[in-house]
Amino acid sequence: MEYAKDEGSDWRGMMQSWILEELGHTVFNPNVESDRFLKRKLPHEDLRRLKYSDINRYQTILRSIVRLDSEEIALRSDYVICYWDQSAQRGAGTKGELTMARFFKKPVYMVTRMKAEKIPGWILGCTSKIFGSFDELKRYLKRTRDRPGIRRTSSR
Repeated sequence: MEYAKDEGSDWRGMMQSWILEELGHTVFNPNVESDRFLKRKLPHEDLRRLKYSDINRYQTILRSIVRLDSEEIALRSDYVICYWDQSAQRGAGTKGELTMARFFKKPVYMVTRMKAEKIPGWILGCTSKIFGSFDELKRYLKRTRDRPGIRRTSSR
């Protein structure tokens, strides 16, 4: 999210609406949850500025966000959706979250236009299925929506 345009809120919002309406699954949207968390912890401050002005406070807040996301993947998500692009390659959160999803045996559905050879091997090793578009992913999710255990998603 850190390097993505608008922190990836466009694709996450679109997928959240579609998943709720079409599949009836609950959705953990890290944009929404991070905003909610930051409004409580930093009501009048910019998190990104803290990185430059108060690294210790920044780290403390980020540790809480890492815990929030990690617990969501480990304890409550049935699958994870990841959009992989140049901004995801620059950041670290997605890499950590996909590793965690893999460790906890949660399917990771990746949407990307990048060629597989441009994606780090570690990420490919964490990914269950790769889709060339969100429409392709939606068709897949509609076909598999009635499988037991598929109820909750986390968008990375």
